[in-house]
Amino acid sequence: MGVAVVKSRALAGMNAPEVVVEAHLANGLPAFTLVGLPETEVKEARDRVRAAIQNAGYEFPARRITVNLAPADLPKESGRFDLPIALAILAASGQAPGDKLKEAEFAGELALTGELRPVRGALAMALATRAAGCKLVLPAQSASEAALARGVETYGATSLLEVCAWLAGQGTLCEAAADADSPAATYPDFADVKGQAGARRALEVAAAGGHSVLMAGPPGTGKSMLAARFPGILPAMDEAEALEAAAVASLNGGFRPEHWGRRPYRAPHHTASAVALVGGGNNPRPGEISLAHHGVLFLDELPEFPRQVLEVLREPLESGHITISRAARQADFPARFQLVAAMNPCPCGYLGHPSQACRDTPDQIARYRGRISGPLLDRIDIQISVPALTEDELLASAEGESSAEIRARVEAARARQMQRQGKANAALGTQDVERFCALDGAGEALLKQAIARLKLSARAYHRVLRLARSVADLAGSDAITTTHLAEAIQYRRQA
Repeated sequence: MGVAVVKSRALAGMNAPEVVVEAHLANGLPAFTLVGLPETEVKEARDRVRAAIQNAGYEFPARRITVNLAPADLPKESGRFDLPIALAILAASGQAPGDKLKEAEFAGELALTGELRPVRGALAMALATRAAGCKLVLPAQSASEAALARGVETYGATSLLEVCAWLAGQGTLCEAAADADSPAATYPDFADVKGQAGARRALEVAAAGGHSVLMAGPPGTGKSMLAARFPGILPAMDEAEALEAAAVASLNGGFRPEHWGRRPYRAPHHTASAVALVGGGNNPRPGEISLAHHGVLFLDELPEFPRQVLEVLREPLESGHITISRAARQADFPARFQLVAAMNPCPCGYLGHPSQACRDTPDQIARYRGRISGPLLDRIDIQISVPALTEDELLASAEGESSAEIRARVEAARARQMQRQGKANAALGTQDVERFCALDGAGEALLKQAIARLKLSARAYHRVLRLARSVADLAGSDAITTTHLAEAIQYRRQA
């Protein structure tokens, strides 16, 4: 046979478009040509494939070899095409049967010894293969990840020789299975936190409704400690959410089976660039906001981030996704995260501290706070102060509620929301707010006063109503009372 065809998958954002690997052997001087818009990693497959075929005990054809990766206008990157290229060459030279090649899709990076190494995006590939109704053959490490996508026949292999034996009917490949006994997600416990009853309550409301939070306070008051414990009070992920979060992590090669069902928690340093935060590159990859999908993005020392970096958060906070556009490519990534941010009240950090004097001038404080734009602040639902602890609070033992107790209330409130409207309160649209967040006469009068005194924008008005709905859900109330509304309004006061 002079021509052979093997199916594989590329990565384009969250999608995994099909790639057909065609190998043609012709007479002439020995040569190995790769066409079809391959990038550097794919071009280097020529040397890896040659060594892997020879070390697996096969003969590398001394002929003119042309390998085409179709479609030609789709850029191909990474070493995932090593295995399909090697199989296509072996089938075209008659050293491996081609009957089973039509039944499955293949991907895997080859070592020079012929062993298979894991690839990025195995879960995204599995989801695409499930829609196509094919089998999937991957390196063993990647196969266990891909098996999380139910309904796909996924087989794991350790070497090129093992795959060729399976094609020839002289061996078997183990069907990969998802680890159903993954350890339960563990997080630091809220019981370790001393004092800060107000901040704990605000975070409980945020967890119940999916709201974003900004905590402002002097150094050492527990802002980072509270943020680290926040994922532990969020409702458990359902299978669809866990699959989406795992698929995004898989695109960067960062997914681990033991993290299945665990809410992502990302805490980038304040020196991170805008591309690191939202994603990008010639072949766009997800950034921190997408890696925090269905989880928490914690930005400590918020004013220390460059302003142009913070501004890129404005659209994803509203829409829940990010579109990265380049001259030749465009990629969409999900980004429905909960923002938890922390900052000091002033450059020195001690404004309003009971025992430390602030050394900053009003002008310095204004410039420091001005690093966070009004439009970004307007999109943060809860803005609270985290005061310094008193001596008695520091010396007392931590006797607060545990994360499990708080999470039970949060899950009950979230269940009410899903039953009533099918989504968290933070995701309510304008018409949803009018329908599910109606106020009585006293509530309307209170909100009117708040709009005038706090100069709330139209966006802030709707966010206050969503917050009040979350407070009411925690209280098990169908109606939003003035008590619920008053608590929501105090969370919108500038921290």
